[in-house]
Amino acid sequence: MHQALLIPEVLLEIFVHVTETILKPFGPAGNIVILLYRESLAALATTCKAFHDPAMDLLWGEIDIESLLGCVTRLHPLMYCSGRLWNWAEGVRPLSADEVHQFLLIPAELYDFPRLKSLTISTKYLNLFLSHTLHRRYLVTVDEDLRSIVTCCATLEHLNVITPDAANAIDSTSDALSRISDIVRSCKQLVTLSCPLFDWAAWRHLSNLPTLTRLDVGDTRSDPAPPWPLERDIANFSPFSNITALSFLLHSAAYAITVMQHSQFPSLKEFKMDVDFLPLPEAEQLFRALSNCKACETLEKIRVYSSYHKYDPQNNSLSAIPHFHCFTHLRTLHLACFDFCINLDDNILLEAMSTWPHMHDLEIDDLRLHHSPITFRGIFTAIRLCPQLHTLRVPIDSTTFNIDVEPTQHTFLRVLELKTPMFQIANAEALARIIFSCLPRIDRILGSIQCDWDEVNMHIKSLKDAALHVTGAASNT
Repeated sequence: MHQALLIPEVLLEIFVHVTETILKPFGPAGNIVILLYRESLAALATTCKAFHDPAMDLLWGEIDIESLLGCVTRLHPLMYCSGRLWNWAEGVRPLSADEVHQFLLIPAELYDFPRLKSLTISTKYLNLFLSHTLHRRYLVTVDEDLRSIVTCCATLEHLNVITPDAANAIDSTSDALSRISDIVRSCKQLVTLSCPLFDWAAWRHLSNLPTLTRLDVGDTRSDPAPPWPLERDIANFSPFSNITALSFLLHSAAYAITVMQHSQFPSLKEFKMDVDFLPLPEAEQLFRALSNCKACETLEKIRVYSSYHKYDPQNNSLSAIPHFHCFTHLRTLHLACFDFCINLDDNILLEAMSTWPHMHDLEIDDLRLHHSPITFRGIFTAIRLCPQLHTLRVPIDSTTFNIDVEPTQHTFLRVLELKTPMFQIANAEALARIIFSCLPRIDRILGSIQCDWDEVNMHIKSLKDAALHVTGAASNT
């Protein structure tokens, strides 16, 4: 055996590479793949003494306790024979002390598993299966046992806290959210966090964590307002120095706006907001706060969605796009805000594209579909400024064919969706010829109603078929 293989750290790196090679093509969900992964580690552990400890570190680094519950005589038929699948444990009483010992060598507390780094378990069983060596990932549900995690998750790197869905939520009180905040503040080495709402003390803690790179905050409660005042005891947070991805899933944007107004994210690359209602005043506050969060040199992806329509015709237009001009490295911008119209015309589009030379995917959903001021001239003028543009989805005035500029060929654009009112496309054949000559990778134009573009797409197909025929004939001569 080579001397390098006698070094545990070297062996561990090799074994990690072997296991990642097994898991990567299929992901961690496939039971057969997981079995192969664990069998490989077990085989390595029994090969020789030098291999034993590194292989065991990986083999017992992650345990899914719920998958082992089938060892309990009472639970086995519920898990595998009842057909209840994922919700088999609903209404089942927790394990007794005697039943815990049916877990082969697993005692009531997992202190005999010093290699344990990752544990997946419902909090219903946390008092029976808990380890102070918990390190990498913990999947939990929010209930009365959540407090018991606090003392043993200081070295967690990945924490995913799951609440019941809104229909079944029975504990969405301030006390439950306070327990979540306790968990967050107890974690000192988090790399990723996916969690319901938590209080400002927890935000302040996270703002100082140099290890944190991803933060997803979601809210499944039916009450759109958090149970604490948004402005109480809040001051500017320390910079979230290494966060690259930040997302919110909320009923109301007020919570996220407050966070953004008091925060800096100098390394942020991706921002996502999915909110039920986003009225115009809150949208303007959100976009302004985002533009002031010190991410102008780093932010590459912005996605903002509102789910429901509460359109106010008296106050319905927002100049949203200029708020994003400062993000000169922007590659993706998706805005789908249905509570107001996004003020977008040829001039605004041209100015925006001139500040986003790296734009790859631009999608704007606008309520003002029936009288969009964007024209074909604006489209063809703007895309020249973004040579890497792959996808463009915008509303357009399809009744005016006013391409009075010489379109240049754009060889990168692959997806073109022009959302139009239900009017006939003007000069369909002429437009198809321009698309064919200037956008060679576009096979068809998409629309909010596909029949809008049927005639144009028919001409594009005919032109491509004719060109293919000519090319084939020339190659045969």
